[in-house]
Amino acid sequence: MIAFHRSSFHWKSRPWKPDPVYKYTGGFVGVPGQAYQVRFHLEAACTLEDLETGRKTDLYLGAPCRTEYTIARSNLFQVPSDEWRMVFSRSLSIPISRRPSSELAQSGGTPLEEQFQDHDIDIRQYDSEDTLASAREVVQATLDRALMNARITYLEPDSNVKVTLEFPVDLININEEDAEFQVCTGPVVLPDLKTWDGSEVHRVFLADAAISSFDHAEFILRREIEAAEREKHWYEAPRGRDRLELNDPENPPPDYPPRRPRPLVYNETWEKETENVILKTQNDG
Repeated sequence: MIAFHRSSFHWKSRPWKPDPVYKYTGGFVGVPGQAYQVRFHLEAACTLEDLETGRKTDLYLGAPCRTEYTIARSNLFQVPSDEWRMVFSRSLSIPISRRPSSELAQSGGTPLEEQFQDHDIDIRQYDSEDTLASAREVVQATLDRALMNARITYLEPDSNVKVTLEFPVDLININEEDAEFQVCTGPVVLPDLKTWDGSEVHRVFLADAAISSFDHAEFILRREIEAAEREKHWYEAPRGRDRLELNDPENPPPDYPPRRPRPLVYNETWEKETENVILKTQNDG
């Protein structure tokens, strides 16, 4: 049972080099040669098991930030704003899709060793765990203020890859009298198995999950949408520094400017027959 709030990813950037085109590439506002370090806690995990080879690949989802200028004294948030998140395996940084699952992936994962000067994945486990075998036990654990994780396992049709999701039960509804429960929380990370190469997946989706039984789960996936034209005058208007500011405004690159960040919504749903497990551990305060 993963202790998500005690698990983290650490990295050290490579020494910063000015971009030949953009003044604030990556949002960094330091000087050439500087490097910075980052730590974020984890929010969810996903294990892919190839049933033919027995190979297992673990994926982790990190806590998000709003796009920012690093490390600035003021004007810290980038406007227009976006959300930055990272999904990674032990070896790759994996793109999070912003498009419907019906559209093909446009790129693959990036080796962590190429992306960072140094990195460390620190996964912590609770000292003990109990498996809750009934809805009544789930209800009682909720009333007892126990810490709980959910595990959802499914096998994609026409696939030999078993997917197991694990995430903290951050929100749960219960009906004590009739022993009913419903977990509705997130985020979770769902793999795009069309990009599975036998050892790594090269695209994932961000979703929330809902379960009210031990054999069925539903997911609602995140995607981007186009802002209405009447809203773009404020939604896309820079304030303070502009992430797209050029070193030489008189010589813009081809196809300048690139599009601004688009709003993100939850819309596409997946329903799956699953094996769901609720784990609990003592909440020591």
